[in-house]
Amino acid sequence: MTAIPQARNRRAALLGAVCVLAVTGTALTGCGGEDPDAGTNGVGKLAADKIQSKSVTAAGAADAVRLSGSVVAGGRTYTLDMRLKSDGGSGSVTSKGATFGLLRVGEQLYLKADADFWNSNGDTGAGDTLHGKYVKVPQGDPSYKKFSGFTDKDVLLSSLLTLHGTLATDGHHDQNGVRTIRVTGDHGSGGTLDVSLEGKPYPLRLVRAGGAGTLTFSDWGKSFAVKEPADSDTVDYGKQLPSS
Repeated sequence: MTAIPQARNRRAALLGAVCVLAVTGTALTGCGGEDPDAGTNGVGKLAADKIQSKSVTAAGAADAVRLSGSVVAGGRTYTLDMRLKSDGGSGSVTSKGATFGLLRVGEQLYLKADADFWNSNGDTGAGDTLHGKYVKVPQGDPSYKKFSGFTDKDVLLSSLLTLHGTLATDGHHDQNGVRTIRVTGDHGSGGTLDVSLEGKPYPLRLVRAGGAGTLTFSDWGKSFAVKEPADSDTVDYGKQLPSS
């Protein structure tokens, strides 16, 4: 009489192991008829356009976010690691092998880089002077318009969190241990967006259309301080930075 219960227990254990493997894979599926949206925030049951809309709304309402990954703009690839909030941002940008730091406090933007970065325009004197310093970027300088957007949460997210073409859902997934629902534009050619199924429906991963970069979003709502650097670490170069 004990053989049947033991066999059932073995089958149950095997099914449980299969479910664990499914959960740790790329896409998540329900096991044994379980609802994959059980215990979630419920957005996975919505239409694709509603999911994207709720995700954009949640992102806009968040106090802060960390954004990392790559963005292709103007034919150039930028690798970003930025922390953003409504009144400023800080982090690093890498392009063509050169890495520089960005800090924005209110409307004031600072650029921090080593001597090689500044010397790339042939002015070795500038590199010696500006090496490792927070250099004020004048608002009239072309660099201000080019780089301040990387520090502006609202501007950056509004330009990024857009999928192109017909929207559809593409199953349940996992992003760094958080369950997500994936939204695609034109079956992926118009980009994909993974939206959190846990807590608020924040965007967690974006693959931009046309190979224009992949970004991950984390630390939603986790505030951080942005403050003016010390005067001893600051250089005011004047009305225009050295071209680089």
